[in-house]
Amino acid sequence: MRVALWRALHVRLDSAPHVLADEVGLQLANPDDDWRQRPDMDPQFSRSFRASIVARARFVEDLVSEQADQGVTQYVILGAGLDTFAQRRPEIAANIRVFEIDQPETQA
Repeated sequence: MRVALWRALHVRLDSAPHVLADEVGLQLANPDDDWRQRPDMDPQFSRSFRASIVARARFVEDLVSEQADQGVTQYVILGAGLDTFAQRRPEIAANIRVFEIDQPETQA
């Protein structure tokens, strides 16, 4: 959940252009209204974490897009958590099989 919220904070706090635009995870997490008041959501505390999370996700998604153009037909996300690739990138997800693997409770 924390990663999903940090990805949303990236869109809400960091200057455009955004490395990754993802507020879908925020909708899936459906946190309490005061979620931004949590200590782990502090803008300064979370800054480097947000940067790392969105950079890693963007790198992988660009690679998946490139490989899909080269004929790769599957994308397996281990520890998927609240990953939102398929919802945010339907133009790619429609042409490949996306497998999200995580603990049953997380996937529910």
